[in-house]
Amino acid sequence: MAERGIAVSHTTVMRWTIRYVPEFEKRWNRLAKGVNSSWHVDETYIRIKGRWNYLFRAVDTRGKTIDFFLRRTRGTAAAEAFFRKALCTTGHHWPKKVTLDGHRPSHLALRYLRREDPKWVKVKVRSSQYLNNIVEQDHRAVKRRIACMLGFKSFMNAGIILAGIELANKIRKHQFSMGRGKRSWSLPLNELWRRALAC
Repeated sequence: MAERGIAVSHTTVMRWTIRYVPEFEKRWNRLAKGVNSSWHVDETYIRIKGRWNYLFRAVDTRGKTIDFFLRRTRGTAAAEAFFRKALCTTGHHWPKKVTLDGHRPSHLALRYLRREDPKWVKVKVRSSQYLNNIVEQDHRAVKRRIACMLGFKSFMNAGIILAGIELANKIRKHQFSMGRGKRSWSLPLNELWRRALAC
């Protein structure tokens, strides 16, 4: 906007984000590439209206984002809901391995999911802080964006804005196929957006 000589309030940008991110997600997700079957799952803290909330995130071994999930609590129910959501996002392509940290509710969630669906029994669960460095480092891209904001005042708006941040990170990681393989990423960013929104 500044390059075009247009003065825009940060509140206006926030309103655009709230209005358009859900539609952007739908359009881009139609072009999403698959992720591999090794998941690295971790939670990080997000402050909303002065209170800590929890952002569950998962990436694969190549650092590609699988999914994210914002919850007010960090318990077993929240972890179960995250795993169900991540499975839906991947088109029900089951992971072969899930790497967790020592947080007990995440391990319990996978045990409960095994009772819900026997396919979870075949998933190998590992607990290693060292192996989970990949997702912990990936949190930084989200934290950097949040650090320069004025803070979240609404849980719903925080979820939408975080979805926009995650979408931007997926675009940066080349997690979408434009129909021409890797060469399509040599196109200007505005052309990539034009193609994505034309779907």
